[in-house]
Amino acid sequence: MKSLIIAEKPSVGRDIANALNINEKRNGYFENNKYIVTWALGHLVTNATPEQYDSRFKEWNLNDLPIIPDKMKTVVISKTRKQFSTVQSLIKSDKINKIIIATDAGREGELVARLILDKAHNKKPIQRLWISSVTNKAIKDGFSKLQDGRKYNHLYQAALARSEADWIVGINATRALTTKYDAQLSLGRVQTPTIQLVQMRQNEINQFKPQTYYTMKLTAGGLTYQCQTPQSHMDRTVLERIKKDIDGGQAQIEAINKTHKKAYPQQLYSLTDLQQDAYKRYHLGPKETLNTLQALYERHKLVTYPRTDSNYLTDDMVETLKDRLQAIMSTTLKPHAKQQMANSFSGKFKFVNNSKVSDHHAIIPTEVRPDLSQLSQRESKIYMMIAQRFLENLMPPHEYEAVAIELKVDNYTFSFKDKVTTKLGFKAVYEDHEKDPAEISQLQKGATLKITKTQIEQHETTAPPYFNEGSLLKAMESPQKFFDLQDKKHNKMLKETGGIGTVATRADIIEKLFNMNAIESRDGKIKVTSKGKQILELAPQKLTSPLLTAEWEEKLSLIEQGKYDVRKFISEMKTFTNEVVEDIKSSEQRYKHDNLTTTECPTCGKFMIKVKTKNGQMLVCQDPQCKTKKNVQRKTNARCPNCHKKMTLFGRGKEAVYRCVCGHTETQAQMDKRHKNKKSDKVNKKDLKKYMNNNEGLENNPFQDALKGLKF
Repeated sequence: MKSLIIAEKPSVGRDIANALNINEKRNGYFENNKYIVTWALGHLVTNATPEQYDSRFKEWNLNDLPIIPDKMKTVVISKTRKQFSTVQSLIKSDKINKIIIATDAGREGELVARLILDKAHNKKPIQRLWISSVTNKAIKDGFSKLQDGRKYNHLYQAALARSEADWIVGINATRALTTKYDAQLSLGRVQTPTIQLVQMRQNEINQFKPQTYYTMKLTAGGLTYQCQTPQSHMDRTVLERIKKDIDGGQAQIEAINKTHKKAYPQQLYSLTDLQQDAYKRYHLGPKETLNTLQALYERHKLVTYPRTDSNYLTDDMVETLKDRLQAIMSTTLKPHAKQQMANSFSGKFKFVNNSKVSDHHAIIPTEVRPDLSQLSQRESKIYMMIAQRFLENLMPPHEYEAVAIELKVDNYTFSFKDKVTTKLGFKAVYEDHEKDPAEISQLQKGATLKITKTQIEQHETTAPPYFNEGSLLKAMESPQKFFDLQDKKHNKMLKETGGIGTVATRADIIEKLFNMNAIESRDGKIKVTSKGKQILELAPQKLTSPLLTAEWEEKLSLIEQGKYDVRKFISEMKTFTNEVVEDIKSSEQRYKHDNLTTTECPTCGKFMIKVKTKNGQMLVCQDPQCKTKKNVQRKTNARCPNCHKKMTLFGRGKEAVYRCVCGHTETQAQMDKRHKNKKSDKVNKKDLKKYMNNNEGLENNPFQDALKGLKF
């Protein structure tokens, strides 16, 4: 008898097969005398659509709502039916006596596997592989301590409850809003509060009124001191009087205070922290960062599981730190990593804390040595960010003296503050250290200094910045900092449950909001569109607040622990959905298309609306059931022959036109002809060989002599 291993993706299935020497390849699985390993393709089974319950739900009708099935159905996804049939036949096979779930270790991974097993009516015992990286070592270690599958029953119940509740609320709210206002509108417990977050920040900026204020500083003894009495003032004349009193005068050092301090590196990366840093450093969107991480995790085996909200490791990982440190010695971090190899590591690190790790620990390098030449530029950047942060946390703290010098000029106090490094510590990994001013060591208390310069500076208070894709992710993680929920219990709840969405879904939510034209990004500044504003106005207030998600997550967490009845949770969601649908039905508000065009839809004849996408614009039929789309313009990778900038494509097919910001324009036919000529200008090996064998060429041709020994 054999054990059937079910992985989440083919790549992970192959990794498990390689680690366990399962070498006989079959159609959709690998096999040896002990194991069969197969895989899903992400989800193979999903919730049924409304029309799969009743054909009349195929037409969107406000009077049919709410759609609340007595019992939720699941269906096999048609595109991956073949692989499901393979997995199902293996589950039912007489030679299989045990199932090992090897999908991603978390709520969503558990759901992927259990839906397949439930659909296949599995009755065989289940074990669980729970690992955070897919290296050979991690897989072998994981198989040496497989868990009883029943231990994760509550995790599955929580995952299923979340999935069903999202379906019930999302389907009904979206259909109600869309049919009520005859527009493509969408509501969700995460996406709607996210639009609200952007709108609140936008309102704050629009309502902000800058105020002018002034500060003063003086230069004495080679150092610049800031005025402390007063530190700043709204009236310039006040500082002007002080300047007049002290110009060209003498200043006395009242006090010199030096305090020894330590600075520690930033925490190990969680997914959100990494996405935010990647946006700051390289302007990578959250989705791009997550996809890159996924490749580093699955394909290259260089980092641990990416979808984590933790910044900590567990104490059982301490013994693996040296192996991971050894791996990053093949990078430019080698000199610093080599120094740390001589140290003995213990569980006393600040980043080791079992209580702060739930499903997955922080993102760190694996013990696999990277070959950076085999990585894309984006993969190299993300890997090096993770490796550097990991190394910094193993290094000693940065030590310095905080120097504060107090200067007296008449009755006015000025101060100078700086840091003097005593030990570089983890900051040694940065090449550009600030040099310490030599003037500080020469100063003594009571000394008199000549004032060589005084200066008054004008400033303006600034509005908070617009969200970008990195900072919006962070705001979704801590929405209690932005929403005024008044009740401290609710704020605490949001903080404990990790905000709205999960680390795995936030990037997709932001992407979806861009695609549905609820938000847009201009020069990296995210703003709410007219459509987004109207969604907030039309949506029931309960769906615009993050409190709903916090309450859900609190109950889902209790379900995972076996402390809350899943049936009660679903019942509450059904009641809530009824209230939402009733609110929308009874509303007397109207929706206005501000982007309506005079172009008729070729399918249904209604006027089309113009929507902005990340890469340009397109026309979409205003009827949500029609779904006809037409490209209007989009950015392309085609380069202008004059200025070499990327050109914008207008229209489709033979009628398409390419335009550049420099003014150059060419048709699709001209573009095709230019590229055809460009291609034909290249000399291929056959032509080169013919040329080399041509005896009628120039005598004493150095090019021919240099290449005559080559074989083609």
